Amino acid sequence: MDCGTPFCNNGCPVNNIIPDFNDLVYRNDWRGAIEVLHSTNNFPEFTGRICPAPCETACTLYVNDDPVGIKSIEHAIIDRAWSEGWVTPQLAKHKTGKTVAVVGSGPAGMAAAQQLARAGHAVTLFEKNDRVGGLLRYGIPDFKLEKLHIDRRVEQMQKEGVTIRTGVLVGEMPKGTKVTNWAKETISAAELQVKFDAVLLTGGAEQSRDLAVPGRDLDGIHFAMEFLPQQNKVNAGDKLKGQLRADGKHVVVIGGGDTGSDCVGTSNRHGAASVTQFEVMPQPPAQENRPLTWPNWPMKLRTSSSHQEGCEREFAISTKAFVGEKGKVTGVQTVRIEWKDGRQVEVAGSEQIVKADLVLLAMGFVSPVATVLQAFDVEVDARGNAKASTDFTGGYLTNVPKVFAAGDIRRGQSLVVWAIREGRQAARAVDEFLMGTSDLPR
Repeated sequence: MDCGTPFCNNGCPVNNIIPDFNDLVYRNDWRGAIEVLHSTNNFPEFTGRICPAPCETACTLYVNDDPVGIKSIEHAIIDRAWSEGWVTPQLAKHKTGKTVAVVGSGPAGMAAAQQLARAGHAVTLFEKNDRVGGLLRYGIPDFKLEKLHIDRRVEQMQKEGVTIRTGVLVGEMPKGTKVTNWAKETISAAELQVKFDAVLLTGGAEQSRDLAVPGRDLDGIHFAMEFLPQQNKVNAGDKLKGQLRADGKHVVVIGGGDTGSDCVGTSNRHGAASVTQFEVMPQPPAQENRPLTWPNWPMKLRTSSSHQEGCEREFAISTKAFVGEKGKVTGVQTVRIEWKDGRQVEVAGSEQIVKADLVLLAMGFVSPVATVLQAFDVEVDARGNAKASTDFTGGYLTNVPKVFAAGDIRRGQSLVVWAIREGRQAARAVDEFLMGTSDLPR
């Protein structure tokens, strides 16, 4: 592990102590490796599977060679730890008598709840869906993350003292929404503020970016987060009426990121007739200029296993309109574009219509759904995220007394590894708020 300065540590948002656990694996000390890994990361089985591994592009070797396979090593360590029975509940030595409500059970909420329970607080984790996990549960396909990895962490957290309440929506139901569509019950923000000594908001950035072009109201055009969670539910054994499926359809996925890739893989598994993915940006280079970009995350062409399974990828293409017959989408009217001075310029004569029976909008997420933040009267920033600083003093505290915010609800759409980091840091901030000091790692 003579790599000089280990830039991988800084490339990793949770600051995993990567050279140390790599060296322990090399020395066949797997028990020591999981202890080092768990000291910074509550859920390496999540990050070892779905994190894009910015640590590897920051690896010292990556300047002019292949990097160390850090992600696969992390994956192997935690899988070995589970198989050997080394992952056990960590019970608090002393109870503080303080109560904390964590709202949202994605990776940020799970990490925060676990850390706070280990500090001795009585933690209740609230989730509006019927199962814990947030986007990990309902969004990321099972072929990328099997849900048993979430289930056994939930079991561990419950043994550590975390109370989990699913099917509970905090705040008021959005107008026109039936309770059965979201949750079995609601609980007001005021009630949480009265019953708990601190409240931590860790919901996701669930407001999907829309595409306001002619024909948007045609049947067959859906957000990715209408499509993907339904398949998660079916895989879990739920019975759904009228599941949104791609069987035999010509599918167009608009958006070139990870969510779009997940739509491609799920559509292929449904048996789509064809799958085409649109990206408005130009095609990135197959090989980045490493001396220029290292140790930062480089812009390069990334091909997922879903793409390899079958997909036409179109770059520098913009959607002008949706076309249809009898109220149903039949195609997407597109135009080729060039980028000049940061602006999109249409290429004359490049318009065409791409056949489509199903269009999936996977263009990212703009902000949290506002209902929870409005319920607590939390101030938001220009992007609609909860306004809360990450300073050491009063970190993650919103404008509302004893109400904190962390994860995507605070920083906007981001990676699982950032969610875990913010959940851990927010847990320490809440612990300091309640006790005056904290032994939890930041």
